[in-house]
Amino acid sequence: MNTIDWTPAIECERPEPLERSERSERSERGFTLLELVFVTGVMIVIAAMAVPQAFATIERSRALAAAHHLAGRLALARTQAVGRATTIALRFEVVNGTVVYAVFADRNRNGVRTKDINDGIDRQIDPAIGLSDLFPRVAIVNGTTDPPSSGVQLSGGSNLLSFTPAGTATPGSVYIRGTDRSQYVIRVLGATGRTRLQRYDEKRREWVAIF
Repeated sequence: MNTIDWTPAIECERPEPLERSERSERSERGFTLLELVFVTGVMIVIAAMAVPQAFATIERSRALAAAHHLAGRLALARTQAVGRATTIALRFEVVNGTVVYAVFADRNRNGVRTKDINDGIDRQIDPAIGLSDLFPRVAIVNGTTDPPSSGVQLSGGSNLLSFTPAGTATPGSVYIRGTDRSQYVIRVLGATGRTRLQRYDEKRREWVAIF
């Protein structure tokens, strides 16, 4: 009679692939100090290159935002003048070396005048504010000249930019400069009271329209 052998067969253990073994050993031991120092150095170099560019972009955006803000305020003054059927004016003054502006309304139908403001006739409807209060390091100045000149250049040398009930305005320009040397200008058209925003192209040395 044949005897059945119930002893289980011993399966031969297969050798682990060399690639998996090396990867397992590497994951167990982690990164070496040299590898960490190298990666950290690369990250520092990348950050050092990116941060100045990021700051420049922020400053350039801030100056453009300031220009849009002031252009919007001028457009609002024109709307108020037409809607209220009275002259509305922005008066620009230099206070502590900074140009500030306040909004006044005509109350005796002869336009907004400095004398009437001083006499309390033409009343102030908005508090005086400096553009740099809203947009740090942005100034109302014409930086395209050497040396920089006044940032407010209105017809007749006035510091009052007026909008009439008929929609007309005091023609002139208001210049805005950022700390990164970016320069913008708001052109006010006298016949229509409309504004145009332009940017100074340093390479071409000319003003180009912003749409």
